[in-house]
Amino acid sequence: MKIMLLMAATGGGHIRAAQAVEQYIRENTSYDVVTVDALKAVNRFLDKTVCDSYLFMAKKIPAIFGRLYKRTNQQNLFAGLVPRLSGLFSSLLYRTIADYGPDVIITTHPFAAEMVSALKEDGLVTAPLICIITDYGVHRAYVAGKVDAYVTASEELAPELVALGVSPDQIFPFGIPVHGVFFQKKDKELLKKELGLDPALPTILFMAGSFGVSNIIKLCRSLETTDVQMQLMVITGRNKKLYKAFEKEFEDFRLPAKLIFFTNEVEKYMYAADLLVTKPGGLTVSEALACGLPMAVFDAIPGQEEDNADFLSSHEMCVRLRKNSDFAGEISALLREESRLMAMREHCESFDKSQSIPNLLALIDRLVEKSGTGA
Repeated sequence: MKIMLLMAATGGGHIRAAQAVEQYIRENTSYDVVTVDALKAVNRFLDKTVCDSYLFMAKKIPAIFGRLYKRTNQQNLFAGLVPRLSGLFSSLLYRTIADYGPDVIITTHPFAAEMVSALKEDGLVTAPLICIITDYGVHRAYVAGKVDAYVTASEELAPELVALGVSPDQIFPFGIPVHGVFFQKKDKELLKKELGLDPALPTILFMAGSFGVSNIIKLCRSLETTDVQMQLMVITGRNKKLYKAFEKEFEDFRLPAKLIFFTNEVEKYMYAADLLVTKPGGLTVSEALACGLPMAVFDAIPGQEEDNADFLSSHEMCVRLRKNSDFAGEISALLREESRLMAMREHCESFDKSQSIPNLLALIDRLVEKSGTGA
């Protein structure tokens, strides 16, 4: 069987979800699998325009991005523009699909789902189409006429999809796919020792790469004013400017702190932590939940990140840190309330989506058998 994964680089979550599925398929099956950036396959100028525009709006003018997100999630002429544009570009994606000849297509990005749906509508593609929604809310851009199945983060997204015209038997709440290492439980005390941390101290992990430099340093600095004992880990990702700023900040920092640049072992730091401070991106949230790690979510971008934060908050898996809130006070209060933090951890652990990708593979087998596209 040949499986094609289509994603786009408007945010790392779409990429990481596709990579998690691809890795599992390669390691556990004999199926052939390929991952393709749909926008790059269509046109590199279009890819750069779309991705750069998304990043600019999300980081520089989030309020406008939020209004645009909501406007396109309503039934109006403006919202219908995305499917029409995707339909126009779908013919440019067709050659990439035809050259590979997939038995099934999986998308982790709404634009890709729209384009493949348009090709199926025209009879150019017959393979089953599975759309993975990579956030904890639904945007109508994901919904396309020829999608055969939707994989969602939770059962609670089903009513939203049904309201948009999706049949209930097309909805599969398997969970957002994440790499299997996040489900491999690790001993917290041993990990803290391995990482040079004090096993007795509460540990706060900052996933800081997508925060503004001055903003995240201000948050960390505010923790020095509290009398609650704690230690920090800060992962800056590939943000060199942020890493250098933290190097300077930590030279005379009062609290024990560990600074990490890019790492391929995020799960190790998540399992060593007691609380994660992060922006609520869909994949980061899913990885933390897989590790049973409670969150303090900050700077949610209006739109999908707000949906993610609302989901976590409603299930008591996180605390919401508003823009003008007392960050140090709220974090300190949470660390003092050990029973509350433990309850949050239990809620995270009970949200078990460890079978997301195995369930996805079983769904692939059923759809391919039903369609008769498999070899």
